[in-house]
Amino acid sequence: MFTAGKRSGEDIEAINRMFTPEFRNRLDAVVQFAHLPHDVISKVVDKFIAQLDAQLADRNVTVELSDDARKWLAQKGYDEAMGARPMARIIQETIKTPLADDILFGRLKHGGTVRVIVAGEGAAAKLAFVFPEGPVLPRPEADIVEASRKRVRAEPEVRRAKSRAAAEARKGEKSKPVPDILPAKD
Repeated sequence: MFTAGKRSGEDIEAINRMFTPEFRNRLDAVVQFAHLPHDVISKVVDKFIAQLDAQLADRNVTVELSDDARKWLAQKGYDEAMGARPMARIIQETIKTPLADDILFGRLKHGGTVRVIVAGEGAAAKLAFVFPEGPVLPRPEADIVEASRKRVRAEPEVRRAKSRAAAEARKGEKSKPVPDILPAKD
């Protein structure tokens, strides 16, 4: 159950109403989950933005979140009953879909950086985009990912070279005369 703080007996009542006694007897335990703390929800937001960055890396587009935008997404993308499940939908509706035209036909057509900020206050607050000017600098994380891709592609070649060298070494050992261990019989 996801609502451990509401009423401790409510979860048992719900299980008793929903499931037959035969099924309830097969349960080993009932695990109660607490609500996610704000710092964990912030990490979930960062995870989703990192995934979006990875998707946009091929187009040389990077997404940066302001602290206010991170807080806004954490607030709107988290539900006490559902946890962080709505986060993907909120990011899709507020960031991915509005940026699609800019990425395909607009300011980000040739790459760039977009900074996500909060425009407005209170109930009227919504996400907006700022497009900083200047050259696009590759981020170190993208360089590390690209280096690992190159390494993975080169691994089979390295393995083949090592196995060839080992086979040649074994071949060289076979061509050497083997000394007699037992004395020759006369």
